[in-house]
Amino acid sequence: MFSVTRPSEAQLEAAVAKAAAAGFSYSEVGATEGELPAGYRHDRWSTDLGEDAPDRLDHAATELLNWRPQRGAGMSLHPDEPVSAGLTFALTLQLPLGGYAVAPGRVVYVIDEPHRRGFAYGTLVGHPEQGEESFIVRRADGRLVFEITAFSKPNHWLAKVGGRFTRRFQLAATKRYLAAMGKACQ
Repeated sequence: MFSVTRPSEAQLEAAVAKAAAAGFSYSEVGATEGELPAGYRHDRWSTDLGEDAPDRLDHAATELLNWRPQRGAGMSLHPDEPVSAGLTFALTLQLPLGGYAVAPGRVVYVIDEPHRRGFAYGTLVGHPEQGEESFIVRRADGRLVFEITAFSKPNHWLAKVGGRFTRRFQLAATKRYLAAMGKACQ
């Protein structure tokens, strides 16, 4: 959904309900945990969050599961609640040339392991893109690392027509995700 003005709570609630009923906009649900599917653009990004001192993984996971990367990228979330398996939500983001995009998604899986924590969400019908994105914080050789893995392709006609602009916007959001987690873990 695209809008000239910021969507109201009632509009967001309706968008989430409609997307929940329609389901995922892609068939490879959960694929960010393994081999990424053909036919999509693949992205793998990471940033070093510093030394893996006691309780740092717990702190980073808490920030991650409270949507720090998305909030740090300037997005708002409806409903405003922590990540949980199966959560259906809508991200609202302001577009660079004005207006807003509402991007519905659902949490596909949550990881809670001693050395690795995070989640992935997939796009639902109505999202401008089609695909899945995972956000993982893990221990690696005495360091803490934040990793983003994604596969996607434009879904809405405006995203398709946007071409390079759409891709630049997507990459800028990813850079803000990485920076937000870096700042949260300083």
